[in-house]
Amino acid sequence: MPKDLNSPNSWPPLGLPTGSVRALLTMIVVGVITQTIVRSQTPEPIWVETLLIALAWYFTSRRFISLPPDVLQRLEREGVIEREGNPLFLPRHSIRFLLIANFGALAFWLHNQGRLTEPQSVSLFVMLGAVIIGSLFRGIKSLLGFGKQTRWSSRWGDLQAVVVISCVLIAAGCRILEQNVPLLPEFDRVALAMVLFYFGAR
Repeated sequence: MPKDLNSPNSWPPLGLPTGSVRALLTMIVVGVITQTIVRSQTPEPIWVETLLIALAWYFTSRRFISLPPDVLQRLEREGVIEREGNPLFLPRHSIRFLLIANFGALAFWLHNQGRLTEPQSVSLFVMLGAVIIGSLFRGIKSLLGFGKQTRWSSRWGDLQAVVVISCVLIAAGCRILEQNVPLLPEFDRVALAMVLFYFGAR
């Protein structure tokens, strides 16, 4: 049954390809964070949090479904799954490439300025790296055919979950109980980076 062209499901925001508005918002936030760091200022926590949420969504929510083309087209026509276009009419994966290129250029610039090892730079790139590496890890698994559910993959998934949950529980417990544990800030970064990696890899 043909879909109603006036339906919100048939008309993405502003009539742009699905994901375009999210791509624009993500690029704006990335621009603000990059400019702030280049100016030797500390980004506001709310901007950093928004950046991580946007990147976590952008690098983890794109479709990784292996279906025959005719089945995929039929499901999209019937509205079972959302039709996936190229955001902003750019070639496939362009936005991801631009995001990675932006942070690669920022890292290079900070390195030349001798600022790459500053605490705020390290924290930012650890978190960004965790999201991106997790996403790439999932993509590589899918390409190599390791995405199928097997006994081994189930055990590996269990191990990942146990390690990540354990680390986050330890970090949270220390914060809640206000325990002055040595290296706690570094452990926090590692634990939260593992969370972002886990989201990206699933």
